Amino acid sequence: MTAPSSTLKTSRLSGLLGNRALLTLGIVIAVWIVASLTSRGFGTWGHLRYLIELAAVIGVVAAGQTLVMIGGGIDLSVGAVITVTAVGVPLLSIPGDATGLGAIAAILGITTAIGIVNGAGIAYLRVHPMIMTLAMATFLQGALILLAGGSAVSVDNAVIDMLGNARPCGIPASVLFWIAVALVTVLMLRRTRFGARVYALGANPLASALSGVNVPMTTLALYGFSGLMAGLAGLLALGMNGQGYVGIGDPYVLMSIAAVVLGGTSILGGLGGYAGTVPGAVLLVTISGLITVVNASAGWRSVLFGVLILGLLLLSGREAARR
Repeated sequence: MTAPSSTLKTSRLSGLLGNRALLTLGIVIAVWIVASLTSRGFGTWGHLRYLIELAAVIGVVAAGQTLVMIGGGIDLSVGAVITVTAVGVPLLSIPGDATGLGAIAAILGITTAIGIVNGAGIAYLRVHPMIMTLAMATFLQGALILLAGGSAVSVDNAVIDMLGNARPCGIPASVLFWIAVALVTVLMLRRTRFGARVYALGANPLASALSGVNVPMTTLALYGFSGLMAGLAGLLALGMNGQGYVGIGDPYVLMSIAAVVLGGTSILGGLGGYAGTVPGAVLLVTISGLITVVNASAGWRSVLFGVLILGLLLLSGREAARR
């Protein structure tokens, strides 16, 4: 009886360690506990709430990135799309629109269209996702410099202000918004035919096409969703900063990819889920917070953060070599 019991416990432990979402969540909790004990003020509710607010922006843009990567692609234009949103909402706002919903609807339509253009280039022109989305990012950055002139643009929008500052029941509105996005994304992946097509596309594009999956339309939907999520993340970033400027979205390209991979989604596609991306986003922000706490200079912060992300990604991407 002892041997089977021991084997069962070992298999359960292996199963828990193999669950990347739970493993990442466990790392987050462990880091928070250690940091709270060693760094004064780190474990306070106000500081942890602030970290989760920052993670909300990464988490929302990573929702689109998760779907794209499960589908076998990658979106390097999300940072530029976030910047388009943060700069575009103030520019599109008109005095007659007291709610500010008109500018928001317009910019989200634009960001979704940008994603669809990415998908069209990938699906119909056979451009590699990395090349297509990088080219789009370069184009958008140049266009934004021409439009905004490189200066910051302030925003006066009731909805943006609410997303950035409202705290119903003590919970930041941005976090509640992230929770809603997370629920929709998880349900989309696990409970819809579209989610099944995304996994099939990432696992084997040829086999999925032969089985009746409309690969071009699925690709368009994937990148359109990524553009929409980047646009929503841009709204959160704009609300937190109070103004938009060229380059505001640049840090979120690497962070969104890192959060997805840390959460257990394979860079090869066909495997993963958004449930792991959520703690992945929180872990990245926590690491960034710890680097800030030690009062490292801006240069050293960038070096340390880059090394930590690279190391985590190398550890998290080992399954790529096995497939």
